[in-house]
Amino acid sequence: MPTNAAECAYAHAKARILSGELDGELLSEGTVAEELGVSRTPVREAFLRLQAEGLMRLYPKRGALVVPVGPSEAREVIEARRVVECGCVAAALRDPALPATLNELLEQQSQAVGTERFTELDAAFHTAIIEAAENSLLSSFYSGLRDRQMRLIATAVRTVDEKASEILDQHRDIVRAVENGDAEQVRALLSDHLRHVYEGIVE
Repeated sequence: MPTNAAECAYAHAKARILSGELDGELLSEGTVAEELGVSRTPVREAFLRLQAEGLMRLYPKRGALVVPVGPSEAREVIEARRVVECGCVAAALRDPALPATLNELLEQQSQAVGTERFTELDAAFHTAIIEAAENSLLSSFYSGLRDRQMRLIATAVRTVDEKASEILDQHRDIVRAVENGDAEQVRALLSDHLRHVYEGIVE
């Protein structure tokens, strides 16, 4: 848990942004400060951090615009994910614990439909594949995409009501291919899955 007002304001605002609920909205320091019971100063500090991360755009005396996920950002994130995830498959399949890990995350995600935890578990599912490859450089790079990919999933699910069900079905197919040790099929399914996520955002 955040230990000071600025960290609390940052965590609160960022969580709401990553959920996708605030895309394109204008937030005021006063509103967030009132929600958290703090002064405007720590909220202003939090907004500056979020602007530096590309999640907000500040307008003096007006507020902070939550920058929506655009087609260009979505394409770049999906392309980066495809390169890393597909590149890790062969090494990841050498981990005998991977099928059980993915099945457990899939079960949790299926029970989290309609909640913010759905996007967290989606990120965890894909991260498990990366971590199973035991490549610290790729894991570090991929972790830098975490916030952006969570926003992509939240946006896709919000845009198309059936998207959560589609994502779960695609994850099940990926798990079956992992259980079969079929690296080529896992890569094909991951690539197709990421394409569907992108289409759900730009449609």
